[in-house]
Amino acid sequence: MMVCLLLYAYCVGVFSSRKIAWACERHLAFMAMVGQERPDFRTISDVRKQHLEPFKEVFVQVVRLAGEAGLVTLGTVATDGTNIQGNASRPKARSYGYMKKAVERLREAIEALVTAAYQQEEAEDAALGSRRGDELPAEVARRAQRWATLEAARQRLEAQANAEAAAERQQRAAADAERQRTGKPRRGKALTPVVESPEDKAQSNVTDPELHIMRPNNKGWESCGKAPVSVEAACQIMVACDVTNAPNDKQQAEPMAQATRAILAPAGIALPQDAAGQAQAIPATLEKGYDSEAAAQALEDFGLTPSRATGRQKHHAPEAEASDVPATAQERMAAKGRTPEGRALYARRQVIVEPGFGQSKEARGFRRFLLRGLEKIRGEWRLVCLTHNLLKRWRYGSAHSAA
Repeated sequence: MMVCLLLYAYCVGVFSSRKIAWACERHLAFMAMVGQERPDFRTISDVRKQHLEPFKEVFVQVVRLAGEAGLVTLGTVATDGTNIQGNASRPKARSYGYMKKAVERLREAIEALVTAAYQQEEAEDAALGSRRGDELPAEVARRAQRWATLEAARQRLEAQANAEAAAERQQRAAADAERQRTGKPRRGKALTPVVESPEDKAQSNVTDPELHIMRPNNKGWESCGKAPVSVEAACQIMVACDVTNAPNDKQQAEPMAQATRAILAPAGIALPQDAAGQAQAIPATLEKGYDSEAAAQALEDFGLTPSRATGRQKHHAPEAEASDVPATAQERMAAKGRTPEGRALYARRQVIVEPGFGQSKEARGFRRFLLRGLEKIRGEWRLVCLTHNLLKRWRYGSAHSAA
């Protein structure tokens, strides 16, 4: 019942646990689903967190159902990503200097509160008799939790500074060894000592340190995760999805290609075949950020033929002809983009992948992750993509049945 409740809520654009619990009290569809066993928002939140990993198999099964209904033909697979705001608290980041001062203030406040609590407890014991008295006061517990959070953020900054210092020492040692080998003296100013401690202005996200600052819209910068998807062209079924904190799309070509093939195999969707029955590579259109030799070669290794415009062509200008036979994967991708078939294939990239982002973010209203931590928001985004495929299966399946 809870799994059906979560799937239906995400399909209709109700993502918050409190809103789902509220709908179970007032909306007929939700009430018919849960009956008299109406869960509270904490139960819904706990069930969602516990079932993020099993939803991987549900995602595969939904893709399999879409393939059996003829909604996945692998004519073209388009890959792109969108920035989705994280659930970090404001202010999102704290500096190392602030953390040191805040930890000291919290330590002094906790000592004062504990001392006052002991004095009050002794007075009450003298008047009323002995009690347990081992419970922390709420004010002390709140400050202790805040202390632990800031201490963890401070340790992350220190670990990062130590790693950077070690890398700097290694780089300097390699440069010294090279100069000794060649006999060339070092030029320029004397090197400053390597500092292992972070600067006071160094910042770390306190509530969700795994996410980085990105731009989710044209209004500012937020703590975001990049959510790439691979969408099939026939009915805009999302065949793979992921969330990463890397803002560069070039790093996502190989993981998304690998994820696409990992989903298609267990879903029972075969590769396209030619007239002779031989398996063919899947045409894949990608956004401009994926233009690199490593990305193009990775897609070819996973059985996809990348297609991307590698440069802007001026209007009414003659097409540049390749002088040599393309040798690398990037050259083959560029040569394909210069052909009429390649241009027509790449021209359809946005109408394949972008509507999925609009339908999820604008139509259903999913504009911010509710969970924290990279693994949890990956599961949450998988749930959003899974319900997107369910809606496509229902819509196109109903249309096919009516036809």
